[in-house]
Amino acid sequence: MSHFDGVKDVHRVTDVYKLVSRSWRVGPTRIDLGDGVTIGGGAMTIMAGPCSIEDEKQVAETVDFLVSQGIHVMRGGAFKPRSSPYSFRGLGLEGLKMFASIARAKKIKVITEVLDVSTIEPMMEHVDIFQVGARNSQNFTLLDELGKVDKPVLLKRGLSGTLEELLQSAEYIFSKGNEKVILCERGIRTYEKAYRNTLDLNAVPYLKEKSHLPVVVDPSHGVGIRRYVPAMALAGTVAGADGLLIETHKCPEEALSDGAQTLSFQEASELFDKIKKLSQLELA
Repeated sequence: MSHFDGVKDVHRVTDVYKLVSRSWRVGPTRIDLGDGVTIGGGAMTIMAGPCSIEDEKQVAETVDFLVSQGIHVMRGGAFKPRSSPYSFRGLGLEGLKMFASIARAKKIKVITEVLDVSTIEPMMEHVDIFQVGARNSQNFTLLDELGKVDKPVLLKRGLSGTLEELLQSAEYIFSKGNEKVILCERGIRTYEKAYRNTLDLNAVPYLKEKSHLPVVVDPSHGVGIRRYVPAMALAGTVAGADGLLIETHKCPEEALSDGAQTLSFQEASELFDKIKKLSQLELA
């Protein structure tokens, strides 16, 4: 076919995931969130905030903290999938509206988890990035529908998912027309019991070699122990991640979910300074 008029070159993509493959698009994808905020393309993007949105005071304090740190994306769950039905499961759509209103007043972008197809439309105007959690990584009905929206989607690796399965899940979204997909390594379940999950940092260079999509790391869920989160965040930075998801709360001991893996504002501030310095480091 390369000898046909108008055809410059032909490349056969042999991967089972065609559109997210680097064989199909050689250059890295850069996702523009507006207001100068991007993910991918060489810059480190930090997305930080609490596991769950709890009330207006908590959101306002977190937004002000992020602004003071020069961070432009806030994470926070309004719809929470919890292992126990008796755990706090979020404030729902009204909580998300409150979250978005406070965040956007300070030009902070919002990333939050979507659990169900039925909530995509009501969430649309209040979300800058839809997050698909580990439990929904292979919810193909949800992925199909997110492929039809004009919003970035951060796709987390499943609890026991392989990297090829993650890339094929991304293909579901991409193949429906939404090319704004971000891959997230958040730890997998192994036989090791010393920490919550096993953060697979091998995934970062592998995914960046196999796919043109941005790759971010979630060290908070990846290790699940507060004192280890900074080390794993820095390791993810060195591994080449395009971004980090960091859980932070003014008082982690009082957090309604995942307090054991959440950094205080002081701890987060110290980590952010180290990440910024490390991102600028050039070895001779």
